Amino acid sequence: MQSISEAKPSAKPNGAIQMAEKAKQNLHIAVPIAIVAGLVLGSIVDMPFLRATILPITFLMVYPMMVSLPVKKLMAPGGGPVLGASVGINFVVIPLIAYGFGRVFFPNDEFLQLGLLLMGVLPTSGMTIAWTGMAKGNKTAAIRMTVVGLLLGAAFTPLFTSVLLGSKIELPLAKISSQILIIVILPLILGYATQRGLIYQYGEKKFQNEIKEKISLISSLGVLLMVFVAMVLKSKKILSDPGQIAKMIPILLLFYLTIYLVSSGIGRLAFSKGDAIALVFGTAMRNLAIVLALAVTLFKEDGSEMALLLSLAFVVQIQSAVLYTKVADRILTRSSSVSPRVQA
Repeated sequence: MQSISEAKPSAKPNGAIQMAEKAKQNLHIAVPIAIVAGLVLGSIVDMPFLRATILPITFLMVYPMMVSLPVKKLMAPGGGPVLGASVGINFVVIPLIAYGFGRVFFPNDEFLQLGLLLMGVLPTSGMTIAWTGMAKGNKTAAIRMTVVGLLLGAAFTPLFTSVLLGSKIELPLAKISSQILIIVILPLILGYATQRGLIYQYGEKKFQNEIKEKISLISSLGVLLMVFVAMVLKSKKILSDPGQIAKMIPILLLFYLTIYLVSSGIGRLAFSKGDAIALVFGTAMRNLAIVLALAVTLFKEDGSEMALLLSLAFVVQIQSAVLYTKVADRILTRSSSVSPRVQA
């Protein structure tokens, strides 16, 4: 029998891990709480020093996700058609949708247009893989979409913003590029190096079954911390016009609904159900953490409304993903009488 003295040391870590797991499983509840808590605290106390924490928090979100990414699966054969479809949707269709929505719904606010555009050109996150797995989709395809989406998003963001909005906003393109290098490319390189080191140290089995899941919890906590800090920093400006929230939510709902309709339609017509699920989550999930970090660090006061828009987008994105996992089977399953779809 294990002694009391032996049992005690493991109790606290297990409790902390359980709390982190609950936060990850209930992000649809935790993110709204983080928004409200940040707005309340920021309205009471000025905490400008928190601005210095944005970059470390962003790294905290992105780096663990990179450690967990099974990059070796990129080399596996097959998967070209659905990956190609995701690239087309992510870097042609959705940026144009985002740009159009910005011009139509925020005609007099260039920074909200920029917020939507950045959402449009920075796809996929670790949650892309998680939601695909929960909906019983093709996780290998989702992994490919995540890595390719991060790399192409990093490359195309300065180009898209410059071409589409450069004449309206003085964009710090050099800073945008350097920030993306720090919060996307560097964590990807360091994360893969860390992954190989952990596998060398503990073995593939222990890494996959124990270590990887614990590391991924850090990303979820980082998301909550990022939303909270952004709301603290921008609280007073946001609360000076609380009606913004009521205006933004319907636009975000329509934005995500449009993406789900496009991706589901293409997925249902062209691919097997597993690939279609990966396609939907590989396009509907935007990398809001990176966009929020860019908004807060690069645009300062001009980024207040962007920060609110992106924090609300977290809520809509997570809630929509929860709902879609419940209906994906019905939406993407076709009768056996229909001709076979592309097998990626």
